[in-house]
Amino acid sequence: MTQKIFIKTYGCQMNEYDSSRMADVMAPHGFVRADTPEEADLVILNTCHIREKASDKVYSELGRLRSLKTARAGEGRQMIVAVAGCVAQAEGEEMLRQAPVIDIVVGPQVYHRLPEMVARARARNRIVDTEFPAVDKFDALPESRQVEGPCAFLTIQEGCDKFCTFCVVPYTRGAEYSRPVRQIEAEARNLVLRGVREITLLGQNVNAYHGDDGNGGECGLGPLVDVLSRIEGLERIRYTTSHPRDMDDALIEAHRVNDKLMPFLHLPVQSGSDRILDAMNRGHTRQMYVDLVARIRAARPDIALSSDFIVGYPGETDEDFAQTMDLIRTVGFAQSFSFKYSPRPGTPASAERKQVPEETKARRLEILQAELTAQMRRFMESCVGRRFDILLEKPGRYPGQMIGRSPYLQSVNVVAPHARIGDFVTVDIVAALPNSLKGELAGRSGSRQVGRN
Repeated sequence: MTQKIFIKTYGCQMNEYDSSRMADVMAPHGFVRADTPEEADLVILNTCHIREKASDKVYSELGRLRSLKTARAGEGRQMIVAVAGCVAQAEGEEMLRQAPVIDIVVGPQVYHRLPEMVARARARNRIVDTEFPAVDKFDALPESRQVEGPCAFLTIQEGCDKFCTFCVVPYTRGAEYSRPVRQIEAEARNLVLRGVREITLLGQNVNAYHGDDGNGGECGLGPLVDVLSRIEGLERIRYTTSHPRDMDDALIEAHRVNDKLMPFLHLPVQSGSDRILDAMNRGHTRQMYVDLVARIRAARPDIALSSDFIVGYPGETDEDFAQTMDLIRTVGFAQSFSFKYSPRPGTPASAERKQVPEETKARRLEILQAELTAQMRRFMESCVGRRFDILLEKPGRYPGQMIGRSPYLQSVNVVAPHARIGDFVTVDIVAALPNSLKGELAGRSGSRQVGRN
């Protein structure tokens, strides 16, 4: 009997990958995706614990599901509600106590067990499973079925051993684990057979990847990119999120020689102050970051950088913040993500006594975001007049219009009435819009050039 599953995803790209794989796990048991929770027999909230008030958002959604579940029961039909992801991992049993609507709490390392959990929940059992058997999960996952469009995520590494003082990931995702090369290659080939032409490799510290190479040794991210680039039909490779400490020579060389590796790198720095970087336990200095960027740009001059910034970390002074602003102006970023520091329960920084006042954090964030926005606009405008190959991902707003991604991950609008989703078209960029680029067909398609011009 066909049943329906609705998954709401919060947070990072790895959660998006996990959500698609949970749907894959349930598909052999008769579950197909639903567009709304009202249609669903199984609702999963796949949660993120990185941002402030993450738990509050989940509990608010659970309140809405409670009335829906009650109405469903009045009709003699059962709805199973599961909470997955990092909030589930962090709060476990407490979630069951606070929200009776929940039937299943499942951590990010054990969602391959969902079918048996659902079967137990059907029998009115409530389940919490937040163990850390990372190898078992990837060995047990079926082939990817839920492929939508020509771009896909592929998790190659999970967990974190860095223990930055502001971050909960080591506690919710566990120690660093890298999947074997052959397993990753097999999943990538399966995705390509299903129409995928661009793959983004995911990991909490993706460039710390060190998987079994199948010959008794280890493979780093640079060599893995080389292996995957040989897959016929796979045209583009990206990866995220990187740590400056793990950007090795082999990966930098891959950026220099491999045309399938896109010229866009997300390399979080968090702060430009050595004092704050040390307090954060980042393991690198400001100058180390600047020197690393110089090496990367020497290898791939057309590369564009993205980064993460935290303002108002405990003890951050005006001088510390000024050093962050100076780093931003020194390096230059095409895109960035910036946040006010918010204490994550259980992390060392949350116990610091020198918390920065909220009004100070808000003022600093406004200044920082104004500079980052100006840099993004300058980069977008610098693309006008350039010729890019665009991978078309979806229809646009108007007849004949399509939307695709540039090598730099920007949305590009182009009128291409005879093109299909998954095609590459070569376009000349004619305008920079507030959040996208406008392109015009250059009269040829399918080119393998991706920005070295």
